[in-house]
Amino acid sequence: MTHSHPGAALITGASSGIGAIYADRLARRGHDLILVARNRERLNALARRLSDETGRSVEVVVADLADKEDLARVENILRTDASITTLVNNAGIGATRPLLESNVDKLDDLLTLNVNVLTRLTYAAAPGFVARGGGTIINIASIVAIAPEILNGVYGGSKAFVLAFSQSLHKELQEKNVRVQVVLPGATATDFWEIAGTPVQYLPSAIVMKAEDMVDAALAGFDQGEFVTIPALPDIADLDAYEAARQKLMPNLSLSAPAARYSR
Repeated sequence: MTHSHPGAALITGASSGIGAIYADRLARRGHDLILVARNRERLNALARRLSDETGRSVEVVVADLADKEDLARVENILRTDASITTLVNNAGIGATRPLLESNVDKLDDLLTLNVNVLTRLTYAAAPGFVARGGGTIINIASIVAIAPEILNGVYGGSKAFVLAFSQSLHKELQEKNVRVQVVLPGATATDFWEIAGTPVQYLPSAIVMKAEDMVDAALAGFDQGEFVTIPALPDIADLDAYEAARQKLMPNLSLSAPAARYSR
């Protein structure tokens, strides 16, 4: 993402918060932009500012990704626009209330956006990246992917899907010159929290990161070659130990006989 003509980046959820900051940072790295979100006014304002400040081409796509027709339009852009080299799957919604206090229809909407939409957009982009000899997919997950008990378990499960999907994709595409990065932010100062049901001002300030700092850390992690980036994690050795423990389990997860402890 740092060479002379890095191509276009399509960013979902781009009108505000993390998505808008990714748009700013990628434009300053030389990318043209395709900004996808529902709010036309915010998108247009961001596009004008970034175009004026960076000189990059900025296209606006007003779309509700939960709407099948709108989603299909964005999928078609990813399939047919050969200038796209980067997909940032940022669009998502959260939930902070326990399952028993939640609205199941809203949880269904959450799963649609966080899981189904992200999968379909990745599926639309990846074949073109492979055919053109390279590309980048950045999936925004959450620390609840590995700590689902912190918030609503359906939200945690949706982000665990993003992590697992990214792990599989990383293995599948790494020899095809397609970079996959999955970012696991902690609490980040955006309107995500108010929409999810717990305004950010009710969180301890010690755990809340500025959105600009989060994105800058994520991009620094990308530049350092990380597959998994946890912006707040002080010691990368802890993540390495977590992964080593996971890898140690793998040879014995599927065997022809039950473990001895289950024998009577």
